[in-house]
Amino acid sequence: MKRYLLFIFFAFLFSNDIDASIVKKSKSGICHDENTPYYARTKNFHSFNSIKSCLESGGRLPKRQGKPSGSKQAIPDKIPQQLADRSEYSRNKFGNGWADEDGDCQNSRMEALISQSLVEVRFKSNRMCKVESGKWISPFTGNTIFKASEIDIDHVVPLSWAWKHGANKWTNEKRIKFANDPANLLSVESSLNRSKGDKGPDEWLPPKNQCQYILRFQRVYKTYELNLSKLEADKISSLKKSYCG
Repeated sequence: MKRYLLFIFFAFLFSNDIDASIVKKSKSGICHDENTPYYARTKNFHSFNSIKSCLESGGRLPKRQGKPSGSKQAIPDKIPQQLADRSEYSRNKFGNGWADEDGDCQNSRMEALISQSLVEVRFKSNRMCKVESGKWISPFTGNTIFKASEIDIDHVVPLSWAWKHGANKWTNEKRIKFANDPANLLSVESSLNRSKGDKGPDEWLPPKNQCQYILRFQRVYKTYELNLSKLEADKISSLKKSYCG
């Protein structure tokens, strides 16, 4: 009986040592090391030998946790931190939808539709808050669009793209300004805006007017001093030469 109890005791000690040496990725995708309060409670998990490998698999850090202490599992400065920043992006970091900065009931979507229509727009009511129709030439295709409901307002430099390239360190006021800046807004077909998603010119270009699009993209990201990797900058420079001559 004593031998059995000793066996159980040492088995328990060694199992704890083994458990504490791994990083647990929970079912919800959170990477826990032994420094997090939920480490012991996490029973269903995939194991990794470091925070880095857990993050690279698509995991994320617990909220309000910075870099873990200890050199063994400290997060390197580049790739894993970029993954962590990416997981924190949400649309409301750039304001609660379209802003109405002057309080005239026309938010920045409506103002973009009004300013970019080739004819005087029609409104849905006498309050003149929501645009119903007009005439827009899509800079992505050259197609003519008459119904406002068929238009998306494209962020030339997407919000998520901006977040990954430096906007995560901006103030809330600067992010709201960026999301509603007329220089960054285009009236385009809904389908093309959604196919573009959060891609930069190195991953996506419109079917037409590629040169104008690249130049507009460059103007916006340079105005806001966003940071490109050398690979991205070289690819955009090469595209500019190809499409703009």
